[in-house]
Formats: sequence, C-alpha cells, structure tokens
Amino acid sequence: MILSTTPHLEGKEIINYHGVVTGEAILGANIFKDLFASIRDIVGGRSAAYEKELQKARTIAFEEITQQAAELGANAVVGIDIDYETVGAQAGMLMVSVSGTAVTIK
Repeated sequence: MILSTTPHLEGKEIINYHGVVTGEAILGANIFKDLFASIRDIVGGRSAAYEKELQKARTIAFEEITQQAAELGANAVVGIDIDYETVGAQAGMLMVSVSGTAVTIK
C-alpha cells in the first residue's frame, strides 16, 4: 500500500477512486498525567515519552486507513491529511486523525 500526502503519485496513473478513508486514535487523560508527572523525561524542551505516545497514535490511525483502503480494493491512499485535536472535558484527551482518498494505481 502506497501512502502519500500528495494528490497524485509521480509516474503512476490513478485508474479508480474508491472513496475517503479515515483513521483515528485518542490518547486518554491518564497519559498526560503520567507524562507530565515524569518531568525528568523532558530534555531540551521535548518529552520523549509524549512523542512516543503521539507516534503510537499516528501509527494506529495510519493502520486504520491502510486496512480500510485494502478492503475497498485500493492499492494506494493519496491526499493524506494528519490532524491533531484536543477533545473531551477540559480538552483532557488528544486525538490523532488521518484521512485520505483510497485509489487504485497502475
């Protein structure tokens, strides 16, 4: 499965559009408490633990769009957009949302 943020793939022809695919992953409030409680993990203004959790959520969201695209018979997803949003009471959770268009290329 080819994944791209661009609307076209250079040297490839899109022969079928299957529709929009989406994937979401939400990090719960305890993750924030745990991450900020271990302030010693922060080096140079960055938190390795926090970044690791965001990477895990992004990976889950990408796995979801890959699976949805495959179920539609696609072999690529183009025009991918990645968003990060706070959700829940007092914005206590972070959502990673990925969307794109499932296509068949040749």
